[in-house]
Amino acid sequence: MPGIKSVTVYCGSAPGSDPGYLQLATRLGKAIAARGWRTVYGGGDVGLMGAVATSARDAGGKVLGVMPHFLRDLEGVLDGIENRYTDNMHQRKQALLDEADGLIVLPGGIGTLEEAVETLSWAKLSLHRKPMAFLSENNYWQPYFKLVDHMIEGGFLPESFLQLMADTNSPEAALDALKERAIVL
Repeated sequence: MPGIKSVTVYCGSAPGSDPGYLQLATRLGKAIAARGWRTVYGGGDVGLMGAVATSARDAGGKVLGVMPHFLRDLEGVLDGIENRYTDNMHQRKQALLDEADGLIVLPGGIGTLEEAVETLSWAKLSLHRKPMAFLSENNYWQPYFKLVDHMIEGGFLPESFLQLMADTNSPEAALDALKERAIVL
């Protein structure tokens, strides 16, 4: 892999209950733009999605939003960025992966978790070799990593599975983890 130039961000379409989640999304968008990398995300203008994309755009970064047609009215569309539309969620997920050199998972709900888990499943099956970092505010992803440890202890995942993802707590650490893992993977 020639390095990181484009980062897909999986995150909530809601702002979450902790104001720190929106602040984290805003800091991440700015940090991606500061590195000259493109932000790719789910296309909405709401919640953490809107915060990460707006902050990346406003910091002078390139942003690509990928959204199924049926979500346009529900989630809104951010102006001043490249927007791409798909027919369904499956096409959206494939486009989000295809456009990424690395992926970051911010706090989110079941959709965010589903995107991250499917992407990790594809990596485990050697369908891609793109690094992923989970970015937490107040240890948001700690229960997920505890579940992964439980799966490893239960013999359902190899310990090497942990190499597919980093557990981080700052935008800079997440971006550094992608850069470091891109070389190894």
